[in-house]
Amino acid sequence: MDEISLTVSEAVEEIGVGPFQRKLLVICGASWAADAMEVIIISYVIPIVVSQWSLTSGQAGFIGTAIFLGMLIGAWFWGTITDYVGRKIGFQVTVLVDSVFGFLSALSPSYIWLVILRSLTGFGVGGTLPVDYAVFSEYLPRRNRGRYLVLLESFWALGTIVVAGLAWFILPRAPDVGWRVLLAVSALPGAVVYFIRRHIPESPRYLIIEGREEEARQVLQHVARENGKTLRLDRLEVEERTEAVTVTALWRSRFVRTTVMLWVAWFAISLGYYGVFIWLPGIFVERGFEFLRTYQNTFLLALAQLPGYFSAAYLVELWGRKATLAVYLVLSGVFTYLFAVVSGLPFIVGAAMLMSFFTLGAWGVLYAYTPELYPTEVRATGMGWASGMTRIAGAIAPILGGQLLAVSLVLPLSLYAVSFIVGGLTVLLLGRETKGRPLTETVTAHSG
Repeated sequence: MDEISLTVSEAVEEIGVGPFQRKLLVICGASWAADAMEVIIISYVIPIVVSQWSLTSGQAGFIGTAIFLGMLIGAWFWGTITDYVGRKIGFQVTVLVDSVFGFLSALSPSYIWLVILRSLTGFGVGGTLPVDYAVFSEYLPRRNRGRYLVLLESFWALGTIVVAGLAWFILPRAPDVGWRVLLAVSALPGAVVYFIRRHIPESPRYLIIEGREEEARQVLQHVARENGKTLRLDRLEVEERTEAVTVTALWRSRFVRTTVMLWVAWFAISLGYYGVFIWLPGIFVERGFEFLRTYQNTFLLALAQLPGYFSAAYLVELWGRKATLAVYLVLSGVFTYLFAVVSGLPFIVGAAMLMSFFTLGAWGVLYAYTPELYPTEVRATGMGWASGMTRIAGAIAPILGGQLLAVSLVLPLSLYAVSFIVGGLTVLLLGRETKGRPLTETVTAHSG
């Protein structure tokens, strides 16, 4: 009988999607929900600690900025290091870091300690996001990849909904210590996920470019068995690493256009999203809603994110990644501006829900699109540095919002609307379509 030799991409296509990928979706998704809770929770904490500790608007904004500074370092560190040492280490450690320091931040005795501990929480969160997408994308065949990657991002909405519900339930009942309870509770899901993640194998795409052909073959056969299939595979075609992985690889001539497009898009969507959502409870108060109704409206906006994700998951396979992302970003900008200028409860909440719908749909597409644009050797590096732009914008947005909201409500929301639209136009002009294309193992394979 002839020897059967396949590439990793061919083996992944033959295995298809089954119980293993669905289990991995839930495991990664649980971490994403936990990360969303850690990021969004600060919007509920800030108004309370400002009152308790008599903070200035600048200090309040820096509490929101702290986690993004940690996320910036975490995204660059973990995104790059996992292209060197493998996906599995980052896949386990990052979620442990953000849950441990997230819990400790609930015990913060002062403003300075809260800022430090939220920064360390961000170091873990910033690593979880790019590493998860690198791992999950490398187990998916091309036909299902876009949809499943957008569905993974939809767990962010689940975390947002959970933390909004917890804030609605806890804070009115315990106005003095409720923010500490909220921070402590939000750290628990990550701790649970850490123990589950230890059983996920290393990515076979990473193993093969490291020349560990037998290990990669065993992982692929394990995945096939879990999916109820028999994978006949005598030998994997080995691709050796062609050169060292550094961030400079993202700026080679073949990647420059892609890298520019992604960095602008990630920065633009983050400035708009975090600028609005970190200050959202305060914005609703500014618009004249009482405190409890603010929680109710924020909860409704979180619910609107789920159909935004699901519609994007459908359209990325119909329209493609580029068109879906561009349209959703532009419409995010349109409804952000309308949220600023319309009046009356139905119109304000309606515009806000549509803003939330399109913004989170755009996030889903962007997270699916980015790992498809880089080969395996630099996939986590590319994902980490692109998402690092998110952390820079996320660090700026709370401080900027705090300063501009003191002057006008329309001014910061208009700025965030423009940011969304600039991101959409950049994708439209510089993006390339990846729908239906295989992930590649090496830079040379990608470039050829």
